[in-house]
Amino acid sequence: MLTARAISLEQANEYVTQFHRHHDAVYRDKFRIAAYCDGRMCGVVQVGRPVARLLDDGQTVEVTRLCTDGTKDACSFLYARAAQASKALGFTKIITYILDIESGTSLKASGWVKECDTKGHTWNHPSRPRATTAPTCDKQRWAKVLKGGDK
Repeated sequence: MLTARAISLEQANEYVTQFHRHHDAVYRDKFRIAAYCDGRMCGVVQVGRPVARLLDDGQTVEVTRLCTDGTKDACSFLYARAAQASKALGFTKIITYILDIESGTSLKASGWVKECDTKGHTWNHPSRPRATTAPTCDKQRWAKVLKGGDK
């Protein structure tokens, strides 16, 4: 049975560094949740402000990292817990991005819907150089409207 617990940014980043397939740890977030199975941490979700400035309206949050060790149902469990916590904090929408080659099964299972496809790009530009290992491929944006969120 999966259970959820709050964890520190440092703990979440250590887990992401160890297990995430294509992203580095984050510098900051609003909150994070760990999933446990039989007392063993099996995944983390980190939620923060939307990376895209146009989506950062003060009412929307973004799952910036979700990482598991492959434990059955851990991804959908963490997406659902992230949405529940965001709603409890008064947010009205939660979004995330997945690679274009991923199916979104865990998102569908936790009530999220695909909003759109996005074109890949790099954050590194001559006017503002950035070192990142983030994928530059096309992605999908998924969202969940948090009805009845406290305002």
